[in-house]
Amino acid sequence: MLNEVLENIIWLIGAFADVVTIRIRYNENTIYKYFRKKGAQIGENCEIHIKAIPEPYLVSIGNHVLIAQGVILHTHEGGGWILTEEDPNLWVFGKIVIEDNCLIGANAQVISGVRIGRNSIVGAGSVVINDIPPNSIVMGVPARVIGSTINYRKKLLTNWNEQMPPEWPRKNRKKGIQQIKKHLLNKT
Repeated sequence: MLNEVLENIIWLIGAFADVVTIRIRYNENTIYKYFRKKGAQIGENCEIHIKAIPEPYLVSIGNHVLIAQGVILHTHEGGGWILTEEDPNLWVFGKIVIEDNCLIGANAQVISGVRIGRNSIVGAGSVVINDIPPNSIVMGVPARVIGSTINYRKKLLTNWNEQMPPEWPRKNRKKGIQQIKKHLLNKT
C-alpha cells in the first residue's frame, strides 16, 4: 500500500514538473517541439495554443495549422468508463488527423478517430465527432458542415479589397495594424 502511494506521489510530482516546464519553456510557436518529443507528428508553420495532448503519439497535424486556446483533442474514448467495472482492461484509443491548412477554433473538441480535411475551419466551441471533408467550414454540437472554404475565400477577398488601406502592404505589422484601424474608422 505504501509503495502504491509513493508511486502515485512520484507520478504527480513528475506530471506537475512537466506542466511547469511546458508553461515556462514553450509558447504557441514552439510547443510543437514538446509534442514532437512525445511522439506527435506536426508539420511546419503551425501555431498551437494548447499545452496538453493526452496521447500525442496518436495525433498527426499537417502544415500551416492553427489550434486555438482551449481546444481539446480526445485521443481516447472516455465513455468506456461505464464498462470498466465489467472489464477493467477496456481502453479504446483513436488517432486524430488534422490535415494541412486548417484552423481549429477556440474551445473546440475533436473526438478520437477523426480526420479533418485540408483547408478546413472548425468553429469555436464545436464538437467534431465525424470526419470533416476537405475545404469545409463546420460548426455546432455535433459539428456539421455549414459552408465551403472556397466560397469563404471569395468573400474574404471581396471584403479585403473593399477595406484595404491605400499604400498597402506594410512590412511593419504594428504600423500596418494601426493603418488598418485608422482607415476603417475613417470609413464609417
